[in-house]
Amino acid sequence: MTPTAKPPIWRNVRFLAWAFQLVALALVVTLIAILANNVRVNSANLGVPVGLDFLKQPASFEIPANEFRSTQSVQSAMVQGALNTLRVAILGIVLATILGVLVGIGRLSGNWLVRNLSRIFVESIRNIPLLGIVVFAYLALVLSALPSVQESWELSGLVIANTRGTSGPWFTGAIVNVLASAALAGLVAWLIRRWRLSRLDQYGEAPNVFWWTAPVFVLVMFWTAFLLGIGVTTPMVDGRRVVGGITLQPEYFALLIALVIYTASHIAEIVRGSIQAVPRGQAEASMAMALSPVQRMRFVILPQATRIALPPLGNQYLNLLKNSSLGFVISYFELTKVTSTTIGNRSPAVPAYLLMMLLYLIASLSISAVVNFFNRRLRIH
Repeated sequence: MTPTAKPPIWRNVRFLAWAFQLVALALVVTLIAILANNVRVNSANLGVPVGLDFLKQPASFEIPANEFRSTQSVQSAMVQGALNTLRVAILGIVLATILGVLVGIGRLSGNWLVRNLSRIFVESIRNIPLLGIVVFAYLALVLSALPSVQESWELSGLVIANTRGTSGPWFTGAIVNVLASAALAGLVAWLIRRWRLSRLDQYGEAPNVFWWTAPVFVLVMFWTAFLLGIGVTTPMVDGRRVVGGITLQPEYFALLIALVIYTASHIAEIVRGSIQAVPRGQAEASMAMALSPVQRMRFVILPQATRIALPPLGNQYLNLLKNSSLGFVISYFELTKVTSTTIGNRSPAVPAYLLMMLLYLIASLSISAVVNFFNRRLRIH
């Protein structure tokens, strides 16, 4: 039998695929090189440096509600701006997830009032520009609705709210000790959870995981905090200022509110669609087992809906992180605001913005890695 002749290389599908990718990569690299060379030449002509030496210069500005001082370096200011971004993003992700899940479940509620209130919330908030919500939350809610320091709103001596910020209880002592106490309590609670689940597998006992792990977590956290010298301080009004506890500055509070309600409106639709994507037979089977509506949602429907909702939820978490840059308009010193301020103080714009984008990229990839980890854990094998 005569062997089949190989096709010419210009008709080889694998060769053409690789060649196309290499040509596209070469074009991208060439374009980046041309742009980088233009930036270098133009910066040299204007006498503008393109290196990172500006990071060692004094920042020459202060960051409100922070120990950062103007004599510290630009590098320290960028680090503080990144930390401020993470503070609002991490807490915002947690609160937006909780609110979004509740509203998403409310969209499918059999109660007419709950269902329509959830619908109004979603349809109104997600169709308003986030910038408008940020400005409204700052001007109308924080600066206009809240009272002065002397007339502060107090909630059981634990929370104090006024135009200078919202204060609440906080820990005293080294943050390392607090984290160690929480980690130890979490480890013990996890071991208790494993033990209760093993009882279910061996003897068919109801695990009651929450009612075992929650008290154990609180008790271990309490005793380890006592042994490590960790205390709790609550806020109180002292003349024209609030002492004790932890205070959320007005800009942070307004930005957090805006990000939470805006992102929650999108998460609610993701949750609603994911719940409706679960086969109806699952709900009918759980009803046949005489599970209550709360048990059906907790043990049957939500675990399956989570697998569907997790990828789009990850996109919303990334959007929340990047939308935190809108804190710039209300003078919250997150990463974008710090970068723009340093440029206004004669730092070179191109390397400063490149560094800012790199930090955003690292934070975004970190969130994506966490979401992808749980996505792999939840996939059906």
